[in-house]
Order: sequence, then C-alpha cells, then structure tokens
Amino acid sequence: MPTYQAPLRDLRFVMEEMFDYPAHYARLPAGEDATVDVVNAILEEGGRFSREVLLPLNQSGDTQGCSLDSGKVTAPDGFREAYQQYVDGGWPSLAADPAFGGQGLPHSLSMVFSEMISSANLAWGMYPGLSHGAADALSHHGTQEQKSIYLSKLTEGVWTGTMCLTEPHCGTDLGLIKTRAVPVENSDGYTLTGTKIFISAGDHDLADNIVHLVLAKLPDAPEGSKGISLFVVPKFLPDAEGNPGSQMASAVGRSNIKWAFTVMPPV
Repeated sequence: MPTYQAPLRDLRFVMEEMFDYPAHYARLPAGEDATVDVVNAILEEGGRFSREVLLPLNQSGDTQGCSLDSGKVTAPDGFREAYQQYVDGGWPSLAADPAFGGQGLPHSLSMVFSEMISSANLAWGMYPGLSHGAADALSHHGTQEQKSIYLSKLTEGVWTGTMCLTEPHCGTDLGLIKTRAVPVENSDGYTLTGTKIFISAGDHDLADNIVHLVLAKLPDAPEGSKGISLFVVPKFLPDAEGNPGSQMASAVGRSNIKWAFTVMPPV
C-alpha cells in the first residue's frame, strides 16, 4: 500500500532556519498575513489533503485513465470530487492577486503545496497545474476585458487554464507553428485554425470551463518566433454575465485539439 507523509519538519527547517521565511516575507506588501501560525496551518492542511485525498486516487488514475466518449473527456473516478475539495478549500487562490479574489500569499508558499501535490499524485496535479500560469499571463498581458472575464474564475478555480503551444511538426521550435488567426469582419474576434499537441489537462470534466492560451500567427505576421501572438480561447465562450455559454467548435482527440474558433483578441 503506497504511503505519503509530507516532510513538514524538513520544510519548516528550510523555510524558517535556512531562509528566515517569516522575516523575509514580512518585508513584502501584505506580508503581515503570512505569520508563522498561518504558514504552519497551511502546511499541515496541505499535507493532510495530499495524503488523505490525492494519494488514494493514484490507483484509479493508473488503472482507469481518462475516457473519451462522443467528444467528452471524463477523468478517472474520484478526480472530480478531489478537485471540488481543492476548490472548496480555497487552494487555487492561495497566491493569487487579491484584486481578483486571491489570498495574496507568497508564491513560494504555493510552490511548497504544489510539491506536496506532485509527490502524492502528479497525474491529478496536472489539472490545476497550468491554471496559475494562464492566470499570470493574463494578469501581466491581458486586456482589461479579458482580466475581468477570466481572472476571477481562474482564481476561484471554477475554471482551469492550459497552454496550447507546440504542434506535431515543430516540437520546441515554435517559430514553425502553422496555426493561423484571421480577424473576423465587423468584430474584435478572430478565427483560429490549426492543431496543437501536448496540452496538459486540455479537456476534462473537473471544471465548468477551460481557458486555453493558444499560440497562433496573424495573416501578416513575420516569419519565425517574432510572428507569434497569444490568444485566449475558452472551451465555452462566456456569455454577457460571464458564465459559460456556447461551446466552441472543436474536435478533441487523444493527442491533439483542432480549432476553428472565434475568440477574443490576442494577449
């Protein structure tokens, strides 16, 4: 029977004795919230969640895997329920911007929790894993409209994020991507066509919506990496109230997603 016990003693030694974590973070904005008691409580609960909720799902993840039926992807037994506990516990918002509902705690503390997740169940941890990167990219480079629509949902965890970067023919040489983004007449949107691979948590039934960040090139883009733009492509286009609306016209396969979407402007 596999076991996992978060190495809390070692983590506390590194954080408190080697890096003087409380004093270091106290100098940052809102640092007074990361008291020793708060940090210890987060470490204890993070270890418990990883041990009691995530670790037991390794077996169903290995034996079942994901299933694809009529274009719908279903995660292994227990994954959806564990993700709901993750959301209910406020974990997605741990280090997120308070302006969008986050707790504003240090990213280094969030990374410690991520280490626990990876140690207990890496397969499950891939689902929320890229949401933080998607939110960070939108926070730094998104329009105000994009931020208002997507960031609070990603922070709350009711939507997840992905990055759709490479394609079957180019690997790490992203300057060779063929996905194209064509402006839609009388609209601020674009139609994207192309194929992407290696999309971690590219489709699943854990969250209400999935926000893809997609690399593509405009018709007049220069050759190579300089011609790449980044587009926000949600699985379900948000309606006027910001709730998941109509589903994009996509084809989901075992190793790729093909798009023909009308989407928001590029990041």
